[in-house]
Amino acid sequence: MSNRLALSDDILMKIEKPARYIGSEVNAVVKDKSKVKIRFAMCFPDVYEIGMSHLGIQILYDMFNSMEDVWCERVYSPWLDLDSIMRRQRIPLFGLESQEPVKNFDFLGITLQYEMCYTNILQVLDLAQIPLLSEQRGEDSPIVIGGGPCSYNPEPIAAFFDMFYIGEGETRYRELLNLYNQCKEQGLGRNEFLRRAARLPGIYVPRFYKVTYKEDGTIESFLPTEEGIPQTILKEIEMDVTHTYYPMKPVVPYIKVTQDRVVLEIQRGCIRGCRFCQAGQLYRPVRERDVDTLKKYALEMLQNTGHEEISLSSLSSSDYSRLPELIDFLMEECGRKHINISLPSLRIDAFSLDVMSKVQDVKKSSLTFAPEAGSQRLRNVINKGLTEEVILHGAALAFEGGWTRVKLYFMLGLPTETEEDIRGIAELSNKIAAAFFEVVPKEKRVNGKVQIVSSTSFFVPKPFTPFQWAAQCTKEQFLEKAYQTKKAITEQLNQKSIKYNWHEADASVLEGILARGDRRLSQVILKAYEKGCYYDAWSEYFDNDKWLETFEECGIDPDFYTTRERSLDEIFPWDFIDCGVTKEFLKREWIKAQREEISENCRLKCQGCGAMRFGGGICLEERGAFHEAES
Repeated sequence: MSNRLALSDDILMKIEKPARYIGSEVNAVVKDKSKVKIRFAMCFPDVYEIGMSHLGIQILYDMFNSMEDVWCERVYSPWLDLDSIMRRQRIPLFGLESQEPVKNFDFLGITLQYEMCYTNILQVLDLAQIPLLSEQRGEDSPIVIGGGPCSYNPEPIAAFFDMFYIGEGETRYRELLNLYNQCKEQGLGRNEFLRRAARLPGIYVPRFYKVTYKEDGTIESFLPTEEGIPQTILKEIEMDVTHTYYPMKPVVPYIKVTQDRVVLEIQRGCIRGCRFCQAGQLYRPVRERDVDTLKKYALEMLQNTGHEEISLSSLSSSDYSRLPELIDFLMEECGRKHINISLPSLRIDAFSLDVMSKVQDVKKSSLTFAPEAGSQRLRNVINKGLTEEVILHGAALAFEGGWTRVKLYFMLGLPTETEEDIRGIAELSNKIAAAFFEVVPKEKRVNGKVQIVSSTSFFVPKPFTPFQWAAQCTKEQFLEKAYQTKKAITEQLNQKSIKYNWHEADASVLEGILARGDRRLSQVILKAYEKGCYYDAWSEYFDNDKWLETFEECGIDPDFYTTRERSLDEIFPWDFIDCGVTKEFLKREWIKAQREEISENCRLKCQGCGAMRFGGGICLEERGAFHEAES
């Protein structure tokens, strides 16, 4: 293969961080293209540094490249400096490994991680010189396929994709690629391939479904247009997470990326059932990776990358049943080699703090708690199983252990929220600061003070959560709530120790529209992109006025998607997808939320969410324990 770069030295000298575009990083896979049948471009529609930190792409990249007849390359959104040069000089977007145009590949796979990246999908298609709308693509265009958490409501972007893969990527891709090869050998066109793919489990092809709407704008029906195409699509799930693909040689970038470390995924799913959390529902049931396998992976990946940090990834690390054993092993191995261990998503209890104090070296950086709501009443509504007692006890232990900086995460605008709940954010922050002065004697206070950083984000209702029926606040309501929080903090005794940050309100409103939107939004996204909206996830480039203007031009009322509470029998744009958790279960949880009732976590009591039908994970493990107890 030629080592010619797609961009000239002259261009590379003009742009920032040229290493984003030249490929040939450590562990990047280069194949002889004459020996492969399928070329797959795997795209993360954001800048290189963010895309390179995404574990899902590393797993799929490894899986595809382990197939002899497939060569998978990576593609990211070019940053604005290069974007304008590529448009001016008509340079087509290229795969990093071969530096060849993506438009000549068989597939372009796009990870859908965050709604605010939707216009970046259009930027990628546009720069790749692939028609933006699926219906305009001919035989020579790649098949554009979407996957990832946002594909659980693919409707707002349905017009731009040929197909979506619903669920976890390890299970069905080989079958899809075999079908593609078969159709190619038989000379069947693009449409016939899509028609046959639509019959495969987990694959959604929007062109074979028709939506009709009622007078009030809600959905009347959502049905397949041809015989043999399924009415509902069940998510794909890898039940044996220990023996599936895992990237032993992840690609190591030349430049600093958001997460410069080895990532060890210890489990999938979460037992907790927080009612605002989409991931906690989508990835049920909980499936743990075998601890001995993880130990082996850790050593091998550190060896293959030279990284100096390892991070344990899961939705709730403290719930991994073999965590103490894994930590002790890593402490011993990493301690010798001066490798850091990072543990995101720990719960705040004595066990976790014990782990943290072992793991974090002398410079104790900040500790993070996510109470999510300021009052116990509202924590019950959202089913966040944390009491004030636990939070304060955890904080006290942390201060005794030498931590002096605590980050707190809250949400504003949650269903049923009152002014009292908002005040609770300030009061809880104050109590945590007070705990420091109570437990740390004067002579032991390094720099003499504690810092509490309280951050609020605005609540965005998501599909497949009990709050999918909830109304979302307007921008004005959100800002009023942030103002109330700020004011309440200034009234606290320890206000000097508390710093308050909040998220932008207009971006949260747009995220809410896109999260629960339907097909009618494709035209809005397309028009906003044509007006220059992309990199919307970056606050300095987000232009809310252009979006509002576009909604108006398209005759679409944004409030329809945000501020109204849904009725329990409304058909949602994503109802044709079955994520394993039943709508009946989500309804029960929504009603319990309004009654301020909590549901116990999956280890304590099965809540009958429906995920048991996958026949494994925590559902069966718990049943086994249950039957033993009975006998």
